[in-house]
Amino acid sequence: MRRAVCFLAMLPVMAAVDGVVTNGTSGKPQAGATVTLYEVSAGGPEPLESVKSGVDGAWKIDKPFNGRGFIQTAFDGVTYNHTMRPGAPTAGIALAVFNSSAKMGGDIKVTNHMILLEPQGDKLSVRESYFFSNEGKLTWNDSGNGTLRFIVGNPPLGPVEVNATAPQGMPIRRAAEKGRAEGEMKVDFPIKPGETRIDLAYTLPYASPSRFKTKFLLPAMQAMIAVPKGVSLKGAGIKDEGKEPTTQAGIFRVETQTLDLTMEGTGELAGASGGEEGASKGPDIEQIKARPYDKLPLVLGLAFAILACGFALLYRSEARK
Repeated sequence: MRRAVCFLAMLPVMAAVDGVVTNGTSGKPQAGATVTLYEVSAGGPEPLESVKSGVDGAWKIDKPFNGRGFIQTAFDGVTYNHTMRPGAPTAGIALAVFNSSAKMGGDIKVTNHMILLEPQGDKLSVRESYFFSNEGKLTWNDSGNGTLRFIVGNPPLGPVEVNATAPQGMPIRRAAEKGRAEGEMKVDFPIKPGETRIDLAYTLPYASPSRFKTKFLLPAMQAMIAVPKGVSLKGAGIKDEGKEPTTQAGIFRVETQTLDLTMEGTGELAGASGGEEGASKGPDIEQIKARPYDKLPLVLGLAFAILACGFALLYRSEARK
């Protein structure tokens, strides 16, 4: 009997998948949104069917579905994903979309900007994480200028790698493109209502002592730098917050938008090795939220060290290519 139940659970879901698209900006049903059902199998995600939502926001897809996949809703130049899990209801699915704006509204803030500098040999590995908070009801989508604009002080040794994570989404690869101003780069990724994270990874030439120069084009509510044990960092506009007790990483608070720092020594963040297998065992960094760190400097140091460890693990295999 148990085997029969398991076998039935593996059969494709024959019932229709349906629901309603609501515009989160207006609070009303959204007509004309494109709803696509993707099925995930051993070969990866495959689109099963695309339909348009009606005047009442309703949509329906009649296709055999194995119960694993996601629904992608396209509206006003932006796509929104809804994960489908085995056993989850396939009827009455609520999908939300938002109106888009090319302007960064006042409800959008960079809550945290975290940087890990890891000098090894003649190369400096740089990891940056930007955390956006959008408390409004509009999606910021500026494909011309990019939503994240940044400057790499020296020409990098190879491309700038970018991973972007939408609210309640999974990291996806994006391209770092040349910006409008000299030395400026941009990332075209919509900042939807909720929390968005964009990670950068690149490598610079290094010879101890070395200068690290950059300018922040999107000021953050909190900006921090971490360096491994054995590496010193000096310069105007940073405040030494001490050592993180677990990794002994040096933690510095950034108090300016333009940095010109001197760095000496080499080092590797403890626990940031092991390749793909090690990365899978790294700390879970997706749940780290913005907090009132001005009153909790030790908590800040620990949280940033955990972030730095996980981020370094995430990119370890690519950084050594």
